Amino acid sequence: MDAKEAKIVADFLIADFQNEMQTTLRVIEAVPTTHLDYTPDAKSKNALALVRHIVLEDEWILNCVANGQFSALPDDSDACGIMNPAGAIAQYKAKVPAALDRVRGLSGEKLTAIIDLFGMIQAPGVNFLALALKHSVHHRGQLSAYLRPMGAKVPGIYGPTADTK
Repeated sequence: MDAKEAKIVADFLIADFQNEMQTTLRVIEAVPTTHLDYTPDAKSKNALALVRHIVLEDEWILNCVANGQFSALPDDSDACGIMNPAGAIAQYKAKVPAALDRVRGLSGEKLTAIIDLFGMIQAPGVNFLALALKHSVHHRGQLSAYLRPMGAKVPGIYGPTADTK
């Protein structure tokens, strides 16, 4: 893919990510604060950890693409300051759009530059932008599956749910 094509693809992915952000915020908002320790399985993250993962890594991946290199993973312990859905929403709204804007400002040449993900994947930045979108949607799907067992309603994601009809 050449620089011009990478910029076209990136513009499409950025618009898609921006659209998905509203749904992600609705899902996080639906998480009840009374069951943040809920986990469907011992191997699964609990609800608060999953909320933190979405918020922190959406920003992290986007900033890594903008920086042209991957940095250390964000600290998702209590030290990150996200202690409930309201705090997660505030941080998401403050940080993720700014990170997405940084990627929006990249040239096609920067988007085609190869980035190394800890020696596991080497790919153009635009590929990691696609990965950021998939990563966010994947973990949001996990979180949405936690909602009913936690006593919450599932908001509309790609249309109405049994809870929104």
